[in-house]
Amino acid sequence: MICLSIESSCDETAVAIIKDKREVLANIVSTQIDIHKKYGGVVPEIASREHILHIPFVVKEALDTANISFKDIDYIGVTYGPGLVGALLVGVAYAKALAYVLDIPIVPTNHMHGHIAANYITYPNLKPPFLSLVVSGGHTNLVYVEDYTKFKMIAKTRDDAVGEAFDKVARVLGLPYPGGPEVSKLAQRGKSTYKLPKTKFENYDFSFSGIKTAVINIANKEKEKLNKEDLACSFQTTVCEELVDTTINVMKDMNIKEVALAGGVSANIYLRDLLQKKCKENKFTAYIPDLKYCTDNAAMIGVAASYNYEANKYFKIEDKLDLNAVANLKIDN
Repeated sequence: MICLSIESSCDETAVAIIKDKREVLANIVSTQIDIHKKYGGVVPEIASREHILHIPFVVKEALDTANISFKDIDYIGVTYGPGLVGALLVGVAYAKALAYVLDIPIVPTNHMHGHIAANYITYPNLKPPFLSLVVSGGHTNLVYVEDYTKFKMIAKTRDDAVGEAFDKVARVLGLPYPGGPEVSKLAQRGKSTYKLPKTKFENYDFSFSGIKTAVINIANKEKEKLNKEDLACSFQTTVCEELVDTTINVMKDMNIKEVALAGGVSANIYLRDLLQKKCKENKFTAYIPDLKYCTDNAAMIGVAASYNYEANKYFKIEDKLDLNAVANLKIDN
């Protein structure tokens, strides 16, 4: 079975071809980073227009790379949320039109489900149940993956997502967009010398507004004397320790032995190494996706869509094709 999958939730126009749920035949990503860099962040209107311009060509490149044609596609997977509503609508509209013309099913897929499913590509033998630490620009969640299409939210952020906190700290330190990777690069040249606050809630929830404010206050107070490398290192160390320590505590309390890292922030090298280290110390197993599957891509959407299709979670052409984008879609809906 062949799935053509589309991802357009933010500023990447991505299309992939997935065979038999986990084999990636093509994974094409057209990024808009250079366009949005001069604005210091993603401009939703511009992102939507760029998706419209590029999606037909990205689809063609994916088909050519996989050496197949439209007639070989069995179903179409598409991200319908969460994300920027205008950007999502471009992918959803294109997927519906293509599904109608080809007379094949369309499979609505949750973006965060896709990030978790990226681990199935890197680890072909991985199967639920397991815990997933989902960290991105818009989400910081601990999700219990009961089955391939069944999820239970264990913890979430009460304010900023961790990726959002990285981006805001980057702006304070005068670093370019995208901020997360720049903070990580700067941190590698520094030491964790600044004492920054951590938060702890009885229900495992996260909070990053306090540490973000502390970084802003330190930067404003020290100004010319500020050691940016040390502050970046202190921020990254504190945030990653909070993420990993909470994850380990949940695993102990729920008697879970396996955890899968997911989301754009899972590309952070310090976080990846720290999770591996802490899991090894506690005789747990950590699954960490290849770097190319950490940031937004359509291969992860195709894998997730394939499991949705197998579970009969799709639209048939004889239905109304009334699928719409849902900007604030929850993974445990």
